[in-house]
Amino acid sequence: MWWAMSLLSSSPLLHIPSSTPPPTSRGSFPPPPRPTISYPPPSSSSSPERRRFISKVKPLHSLTFPTHPIRCCSTSSMSSQASPSTSQVQDCLLYSRAYWVTESVIAWNVDVLGNGSCYLFASKGAALSFSDDGIQGQDVKIKLEEDNYGLPAKVIEKFPHIRDYRAFRLRPSLDVKPLLKCQLAVATFNSDGNCSDATGLQLPGVLDELFSYSGPLGALYSNEAVSLFLWAPTAQEVQVCIYRDGSADNPQEIIRLEEYNGVWSTKGPKGWEGCYYVYEVSVYHPSTQKIEKCYANDPYARGLSSDAQRTLFVNLGSDTLKPEGWDKLAHQKPDVLSFSDISIYELHIRDFSASDHTVEPKSRGGYLAFTLQDSAGVHHLKKLSNAGISHIHLLPTFQFAGVDDKKENWNCVDGETLKKFPPDSAQQQALITAVQNDDGYNWGYNPVLWGVPKGSYASNPNGSCRIIEFRKMVQALNHIGLRVVLDVVYNHLHGSGPFDENSVLDKIVPGYYLRRNTDGFIENSTCVNNTASEHFMVERLIIDDLLHWTVDYKSYDFFVQVDGFRFDLMGHLMKRTMMRTKDVLSSLTTEQDGVDGSSVYLYGEGWDFGEVAKNGRGVNASQFNLPGTGIGSFNDRIRDAILGGSPFGHPLQQGFVNGLFLQPNGHNQDTATERLMLAVSKDHIQVGMAANLRDFVLTDCEGKEVKGSEVLTHDGVPVAYASCPTETVNYVSAHDNETLFDIVSLKTPIGISVDERCRINHLATSIIALSQGIPFFHSGDEMLRSKSLDRDSYNSGDWFNRLDLTFSSNNWGVGLPPEEKNGKNWPLRLLV
Repeated sequence: MWWAMSLLSSSPLLHIPSSTPPPTSRGSFPPPPRPTISYPPPSSSSSPERRRFISKVKPLHSLTFPTHPIRCCSTSSMSSQASPSTSQVQDCLLYSRAYWVTESVIAWNVDVLGNGSCYLFASKGAALSFSDDGIQGQDVKIKLEEDNYGLPAKVIEKFPHIRDYRAFRLRPSLDVKPLLKCQLAVATFNSDGNCSDATGLQLPGVLDELFSYSGPLGALYSNEAVSLFLWAPTAQEVQVCIYRDGSADNPQEIIRLEEYNGVWSTKGPKGWEGCYYVYEVSVYHPSTQKIEKCYANDPYARGLSSDAQRTLFVNLGSDTLKPEGWDKLAHQKPDVLSFSDISIYELHIRDFSASDHTVEPKSRGGYLAFTLQDSAGVHHLKKLSNAGISHIHLLPTFQFAGVDDKKENWNCVDGETLKKFPPDSAQQQALITAVQNDDGYNWGYNPVLWGVPKGSYASNPNGSCRIIEFRKMVQALNHIGLRVVLDVVYNHLHGSGPFDENSVLDKIVPGYYLRRNTDGFIENSTCVNNTASEHFMVERLIIDDLLHWTVDYKSYDFFVQVDGFRFDLMGHLMKRTMMRTKDVLSSLTTEQDGVDGSSVYLYGEGWDFGEVAKNGRGVNASQFNLPGTGIGSFNDRIRDAILGGSPFGHPLQQGFVNGLFLQPNGHNQDTATERLMLAVSKDHIQVGMAANLRDFVLTDCEGKEVKGSEVLTHDGVPVAYASCPTETVNYVSAHDNETLFDIVSLKTPIGISVDERCRINHLATSIIALSQGIPFFHSGDEMLRSKSLDRDSYNSGDWFNRLDLTFSSNNWGVGLPPEEKNGKNWPLRLLV
């Protein structure tokens, strides 16, 4: 790619009659404001599509519920070798080790019953407890029968991690829907009638079978009314609190929603537009073992007050939300005839302009900085566009935690103070880390609500300002010939539980949206609060959100739109989710939808680890599962071969470009080993430059003709995994880990000159630029950007993340990087 070189050189239970009509689009409610997408139902012996329209869940609000809560004082687990004490059985309700997987089947890995028995218990008021007399507080007790044939095949396919669990069946005539709104437990009893084991239940399987739903959700707008739809099948009652503005203390009205088959709805006046609302959901929450009143935003929120305190009623189709020229912008973006022509530049919104003094102060660090045509940053983007960069990848732009939306609440360190300390001082990082959770900086991988632009990047976090300014940013980038990629983080959520202010989904349907382990506790392998796209309504929310960003942030001239999505920890999503996403987006057309869905490129991190590793929760979207899909994944093989080792290995391990064997830095004294490592690295780079294609044939370092899939990493994994070039995203540097210039400076010999470091930097980038596949560059690599050797600058403030697009500094030597992630390697950094 010539452009890169030129750039670099520069029982009938709880039965209550209901008269609530079904809120379908065939009635008086307006249809959704986008093309209808068909979501295939989960496999089932009986169709949930049919059940959705013939079976109603009766409201529980007229029942008298017990109110006394469970009190647990210990989290110790029961031993299967001894007869449990009353307190041990009581503690079992802290866990949810059984799975209600279909309408009639409960899975549990309990010991063999023998002559004993198994029962399901339900309490509408969360009053279950244990005493010497047995289980107390239940409203319903149902005997379960073990099915000696085991779990059905469809259950094992959906929940492979419980394939060996025992299957217990409920009687076929049982109306189970009201039970799902209760506190639930299963317990086994020995032949003497004593309780031998007990646990709570996980419900996603049965919820998917009975309540999968593809109708309208969120707020829908017509000329006369505003309608609300909320999927909350386990809720006992739902109310909406309407506020005149984002800071009013008291709601102007509180309205009870009506339920039909798990979906709660109401219709209000057109005057709700511009107001705010919050849902009050009364629901059993397994984390507290109580019926809680949870206050939550709408999962389908499209606008917010500052810091996501309330959801804004906002009609994104309104003319008042369109920037000037939104419907008239000429076609500026060059055609991308093939995804193989894509080249990606990764950029953080705040980095782009926070330090740019050619940008007016009120616009620095925000959306509007991209609209200022004469700024240093925009001039640089124009150069990138002219040199061949096609897509700007923006780090998370949705509402995330970690940065207050109100700039007046930020606590920042004065840059002039930091400049006074020596380049090897620990004072800079000490002052910055003292306020790092109160300043205006965070990468944004702390999702709160996926469907709303982040308020801290807007000039006003309240009202519709963030929407208009986000659209202006997309418009401005498209105007200079650059497509926009949004970094989406569907693999985890920042908050959980009934009280966390950042919790949304786990308040509305507790225990459904977040993936849980076999004890019933939330999986945290992605960092915190893993989501579960294997569940039908989680997958639907993800796809709906991607449709929203693609359709609602396009211009009606068909040329301004979001053109790609980068999926954070994509391997923690199911492959099925990614394929359905691709199919749904690809079906969008300019003629019918105003969007060319075929131009939307999908890629992400295909790492295979945690509870999903080796398809532990179903076939996941990891590197080796994606060939043939056309979905890209990051190629860590070429990165590690070029730079040496891995981000998790020894920091001085050299690679192909920074001196391995030829210019040793003293880390490894075994020259024979280093010679072999260099030869193997060459093979890995050859495969990477051929787009990591499995069937690419090369002559390896031993003189043998081999396929890319036959070249192995140090742990025996094939280097190549792709079936076509667009399935490989080649890179040496990204927001994670040290910048390219920093890693080159760290690994090269101490005495090497700055000129040589620069040439090495350009060599590494050129390998990426000239390879088949999708080239990916971290912002600033082309200008030797440094973060002063900070290996994880997600919360290191503007000081260490400074991107100076006036070229007056590359930010090298601005202090020792933050101690938490870098302290153990400070001695190495002091030598550089």
